[in-house]
Amino acid sequence: MDKTAIINYLIKHGIVAVVRADSGENLVPIIEAVMEGGVRCIEITMTTPGALECLALASEKLSGADVSLGVGSVLDGETARLAILAGAQYIASPIASAEVINMAHRYGKPCMPGAYTPTEIYTAWILGGDIIKVFPAGCGGLEYIKAVRAPLPQIPLIPTGGVDLSNLADFIKAGVALIGAGGNLVSKKLIEAKDYQGLTENARRYSEALTQAREQLHA
Repeated sequence: MDKTAIINYLIKHGIVAVVRADSGENLVPIIEAVMEGGVRCIEITMTTPGALECLALASEKLSGADVSLGVGSVLDGETARLAILAGAQYIASPIASAEVINMAHRYGKPCMPGAYTPTEIYTAWILGGDIIKVFPAGCGGLEYIKAVRAPLPQIPLIPTGGVDLSNLADFIKAGVALIGAGGNLVSKKLIEAKDYQGLTENARRYSEALTQAREQLHA
């Protein structure tokens, strides 16, 4: 897919599952479990040991599958380049780095830089960010997102950090492009227990909540 197609895919599916693991050993079954629950956009963080090797393995095993794999916690251009060469379809970062954004675009991939304040969000957008990751969204919560969107409605946002089943629908109704969910969706406890069925069920709850929220929004 080209950059625009990947962006459209991300927005269509609406949820990015952020996977943070202490080991990359079980990354493929974790991804498969989340996919089984209906969440098709998976972000593997660079804080996961062996993240790029695991991404390359997952990309090969899931070649042709209905899934979009990306890499998060990217802080520099070289890491972005290596992630893309390993199979990342998009790059995410907790910061707004022109180097990271430009490298992603050089390879035809979208970038979701991180920002928080209105100035940071606007700067990340002007630098070329395709969707701006509002992180950590849990600090200001839903009311903060609403307040930011009022003067900046043209900037697509993905609130990440603090989004769970209790507020997912409200974030969607506030007009965000999509949401990012980490530990609340991809539970560390379930990962450590290798409870893949539990991960699937959790992902299904998020997927169903998203569908319901969007139906209500357009009713």
